[in-house]
Amino acid sequence: MRLLIFSKTTGFRHDSIPTGVAAVESLAAAGGYTADATEDSAAFTADNLARYAAVVFLSTSGQVFDDAQRAALKDYVEGGGGYVGIHAASTTEYDWPWYGELVGARFTRHPRPQQGVIHVEDTGHASTAHLPEPWARFDEWYEFSQNPRGRVNVLLTVDEGSYEGAEMGADHPLAWYHELGRGRAFYTALGHTDESFAEPAFLDHVLGGIRYATGA
Repeated sequence: MRLLIFSKTTGFRHDSIPTGVAAVESLAAAGGYTADATEDSAAFTADNLARYAAVVFLSTSGQVFDDAQRAALKDYVEGGGGYVGIHAASTTEYDWPWYGELVGARFTRHPRPQQGVIHVEDTGHASTAHLPEPWARFDEWYEFSQNPRGRVNVLLTVDEGSYEGAEMGADHPLAWYHELGRGRAFYTALGHTDESFAEPAFLDHVLGGIRYATGA
């Protein structure tokens, strides 16, 4: 199976993107996938997307598509394609309501990156079955305009008492999955730092999300 890794930014650009692309390419290869990486929105056509089992949005930001590219992505996912969003993927295409539905929630703010404690809510999913409970790690703790619970299947939450500057509330999802049309979508808010992409537990978390999105 083939993956398209997409990391175009027109808003904030994470320094970790090159490290993340290389890590996801290696992860894909180890998992039996062939991966292509691009920052060219022209890759989003019906014919080209038909070649891929899933698209991986790696810390994309801002408006990255024209109307035809939006339509191609929507048709691709609703027709059975997979979507994986990592970290800043939730800061992308704010003025396109369908993309908000796809990613599951819209990023609003974060305090400074720091150590925090994650709780595994669903231990039966491919992206979480390997994780410790609790899972303590360093990251940038994203908050969202609306809690996605009820619209998605929540996998991970963060304990807001474990770090400083939290404002989202006691129920603070960080990773989730859901179906959209005939397609499958997975999102994780983790992955701010270069170090994340050398962390086996995080990489297995991403690979499990890819496996879900591709139906593997």
